[in-house]
Amino acid sequence: MLQRFHARRFGAFRLLFDFGRLRAALRRSELGLLFAGIAVGVSSGCAVTAMSLISQEMHSLIFGIDDADRLSSSNIENKLLLLGAPVAGGILLGLMMFILAKTRKKPMVDPIEANALHGGRMSLTDSILVAAQNLISNGFGASVGLEAGYTQIAAGIASKLGYKLQLRRSDLRTLVGCGAAGAIAAAFNAPLTGAFYAFELIIGTYTIVTLTPVVVSALVSTIVARLLASGNVMIDVGEFGSVVPADYIPALLLGALCAGLGILLMQGVSFVEELARKSAIALPFRPALGGIVVGLLAIVSPQVLSAGHGALHLNLARDLAIPALLGILLLKSLASAVSIGSGFRGGLFFASLFMGALIGKIFAYSAPYFDHATLTPVIYAVVGMSSLAVAVIGGPLTMTFLALEITGDFPITVLVLAAVITSSMVVRTTFGYSFATWRFHLRGESIRSAHDVGWIRNLTVNRMMRPDVRTANVNMTVGDFRHDFPIGSTQRVILLDDSEKYAGMVLVPDIYASPVEQDEESRSLGDFIRYKNDFLQPQMNAKQAAAIFDKTESEALAVVNNLIERKVVGQLSESYTLRRYSEELDRRRREVSGEI
Repeated sequence: MLQRFHARRFGAFRLLFDFGRLRAALRRSELGLLFAGIAVGVSSGCAVTAMSLISQEMHSLIFGIDDADRLSSSNIENKLLLLGAPVAGGILLGLMMFILAKTRKKPMVDPIEANALHGGRMSLTDSILVAAQNLISNGFGASVGLEAGYTQIAAGIASKLGYKLQLRRSDLRTLVGCGAAGAIAAAFNAPLTGAFYAFELIIGTYTIVTLTPVVVSALVSTIVARLLASGNVMIDVGEFGSVVPADYIPALLLGALCAGLGILLMQGVSFVEELARKSAIALPFRPALGGIVVGLLAIVSPQVLSAGHGALHLNLARDLAIPALLGILLLKSLASAVSIGSGFRGGLFFASLFMGALIGKIFAYSAPYFDHATLTPVIYAVVGMSSLAVAVIGGPLTMTFLALEITGDFPITVLVLAAVITSSMVVRTTFGYSFATWRFHLRGESIRSAHDVGWIRNLTVNRMMRPDVRTANVNMTVGDFRHDFPIGSTQRVILLDDSEKYAGMVLVPDIYASPVEQDEESRSLGDFIRYKNDFLQPQMNAKQAAAIFDKTESEALAVVNNLIERKVVGQLSESYTLRRYSEELDRRRREVSGEI
């Protein structure tokens, strides 16, 4: 028995040693990160398939539709069910929100915020909770898609794996991008779309180092999803004439139109959220009230329910009059804004695709140019679909590749590219945010993309300052100051008042450079005090500190604990701040180029 015990203990030590060697190999080589990306791709494909099947099963059980049918394209006669299901989902979600408010105090972090501020660190528990909330919202018919839950759970798994392997900051961010890429690729059966979703929206940049693991993760996830479940998001554009240069003019106009409507949609969601915040309605009750509005809209048209996969294909396949298309567009826009604004968990990814397709068909039917055009309204529906999605979600290449992969037609893709570039430029120059970054802006965060700015926030004054400072009382005379601080002993002295609060700074060379008569040795330091109201605080980052140095034209400043107490805790020089800032910038550059 003793021998078996030692054998088991030796086996455990060997396992730990092997895991340690595996972790070291992953940290040292690009091949190791590739294998990690493959593992993330497998988990992403499984997670997306599981969420999709659960959602379909919920739709079948709650609304009584067949397993093969899509909720938004089903003909549901029971009006009470259409009204009651979103309300029931809102009550269940509100109860969950109430419990989470008592048990989890930290806000949940999505992949974009994680990569921008936290070096890819995400909570897997929070990601599972977000996915569950997304399933409740979508499963009970709220007008939201599952893409937010897909990317959240896949990126959360990737972050957890990277944390266990103790990956470097840049590698962890890449692995989170692999998770998001796998999620979108599996959701749309589109690996290129998933890969560029990660590059443009999650990692924030494209490099040779990140190319292989992200693309492989997207490919593996797509294969896994195909093996586990069959899904078809292809759009048949039918027969049409060739794309000619004149066709680009209406495509550019459609892109600009979608940009404006996308901005209105994002502001509409924000308006509903602000209206809910200003009301006296408690947070857990808001989803149920939002469910009432969604249910009433669903009675008018069930196409507003859920993400809209079925409704998209339904409206692409049949010819409707402009008033009917406008009605569906307005109903879906209102349902999406109310759903998200009232607290239902989800995103606008697929909703923007659906609404963009409607805009494209309306545009095609209403423009006189199309009386003699060779391109069909379905093609402009694809153009509008991608253009509105770019305006709301971002990622011009992401949406261009999505059009390519769901139509399989390259000439149309070039037309889409022209439109999405126009849409992206208009939004960027007039509004400046995508839906995700706009919500960060409303929270007070200055995040414009997933570019890694978290290191700037981590490079704080508290980390850079020197705690050993020379201080003196502000009421000290010049003679006493000269006695206590001989020339050459220090460059600057921080002055404190009788209550130990910061009162300013004196440069020692100034004291000795000023000729003082013997009878004037007793005068105070008042004439020599500088920067009385200019100082730093420990929580400031290097960028903020550099701006204050530039404004005050000072070489060094005192660091005080806060604006009220103004207790001196250290001192920081401009030269050291700029040097550390430059070092970190160079480090990030070398990470991007693959040098480290």
